[in-house]
Amino acid sequence: MGCVRGAVLAIGVKLVLLTCYTQYVACDRYEYINLPKAHLPLYFRRFPALEKQCVEDENCPYRTIIASQSYQNRKDAAACWGYEEDCTERIRYVNHTCPGSHVGYVKSKKAQLDTFYSQADFGFVRDQIRETRIMCEPQFPHDSSLECSKYLRFCRGRNLMINFTDLAHRTEPLRYKMDVLGQGQIGGHCRLHEKRLRDELQHISPLQSWGPELRFFERLERPPIEDGRCDVVVEKPTFIMKIDAAINMYHHFCDFLNLYASLHVNLSHPASFGTDTHVLIWESFTYLSPFAETFKVFTSNPIADLKTYAGKVVCFRNVMLPLLPRMIFGLYYNTPIIYGCENSGLFHAFSEHVLHRLKVQLTARPDDRIRITFLSRQTRYRRVLNEDELMARIAKNPNYDVQRVSYGHDLPFVEQLRITRNTDVFIGMHGAGLTHLLFLPKWATLFELYHCEDPNCYRDLARLRGVHYLSWERDHLVYPDGEGKHPERDERHAKFTNYAFDVNEFERLVAKAANHVREHQEFRSFLAAKKGKTDRPTKKDEL
Repeated sequence: MGCVRGAVLAIGVKLVLLTCYTQYVACDRYEYINLPKAHLPLYFRRFPALEKQCVEDENCPYRTIIASQSYQNRKDAAACWGYEEDCTERIRYVNHTCPGSHVGYVKSKKAQLDTFYSQADFGFVRDQIRETRIMCEPQFPHDSSLECSKYLRFCRGRNLMINFTDLAHRTEPLRYKMDVLGQGQIGGHCRLHEKRLRDELQHISPLQSWGPELRFFERLERPPIEDGRCDVVVEKPTFIMKIDAAINMYHHFCDFLNLYASLHVNLSHPASFGTDTHVLIWESFTYLSPFAETFKVFTSNPIADLKTYAGKVVCFRNVMLPLLPRMIFGLYYNTPIIYGCENSGLFHAFSEHVLHRLKVQLTARPDDRIRITFLSRQTRYRRVLNEDELMARIAKNPNYDVQRVSYGHDLPFVEQLRITRNTDVFIGMHGAGLTHLLFLPKWATLFELYHCEDPNCYRDLARLRGVHYLSWERDHLVYPDGEGKHPERDERHAKFTNYAFDVNEFERLVAKAANHVREHQEFRSFLAAKKGKTDRPTKKDEL
């Protein structure tokens, strides 16, 4: 069995440029694929030669799956992610819905659907691909190259040089800095389109654009690797990331979602989802995060930072500068979600991809009770003062399986995900822990007990993921422990106090959330499959 290799370089410069992993060799174990079953038909449709090779190779672990009827049915029903040029709405991976009326700045239902798709779904990926332009053009197959999408939000390059020698003398911590590089400290041997590059520098900001770095890009007189300019040559594909806040789940998963979306923008080689990659965090702090295990979804190698290469000239064979966490109209921190739409295929695919790679699954149930998880805060603010009373009330209901959890540092993140994945109603106060909604089953309800006067944050994230959202409905039945005060500014702020809640109203809202779960067709199918009445659900989640 031969190995799967990159595109044939002799075909032309354009093909070379679009193939980010030309040096990567993916051999006979196919371990670089490792995708959820529901994603395989879309992946192999993208690389039909690899599918054919797998069918003919008795050692290919996907051979039986490809031959199965469920695979063929899936291939007919949903054959593309949604950003491919020949992908029609009928065969997209997941189709979002817009049950709400088209109000605001769109004039029709179709415009409403199209706007959501471009803002928050694989249409965003499609637009990055369409907007990508060559900034530094290779003159021969192994020359340097650089191409970027509009405003330099996503870039990728080959055989590029970055000069980190000045960092050996920088003593201040480097994070969110726009002066890490200076003139000529990044470049390659290629024909630079200077005006084209300058025209995309409108969004210069630490976390909105790669402009702070690429404004210093220069054409080198000779290919940097062949010229011996490099102290280090990084052979493996590298993701250089400017991350938001690694200790906050809401902000850090904005980094991970954008990295996943960038893999799709860059999907030009079978190994594009592979994990034999390097990640370089664009700061001098050693990477530490309670969510660090999530990086295993993207790389099997240690995480590097700017200290790793300080004082050295580094050349990268293949490098990707992913979409950033705080882009204007970006994903998902600044996503301007149009009214009335929900269920982004991109967010759904991200959730399934992460859960698959971290081996988090739906588990068997001994009964049909609604599983309720209450996320208890162990923080100074936004604690629930009568938490025991609320828990005791719903625990009396024989139709509920109730648990209270604290997602602190003593509970590994993958274990947290296992709890979340097997939850039907997830309850918690406004806070970053509610980002776990990304990994709830499709039928679940997020009950944000109180939004603390920030009603859109997790409601919008729930809309993007496609799970039901519920929050406290009667303000006169919530009791703050005094007026909240911002700790740094002498002003009222609802997030900086604690709360008690009316027990009867809490019970009513939990029942409302549970009823939504029971009525959801996916939940009914799941229970029926458990009882052996039907096969497992075969819609969009799995084959």
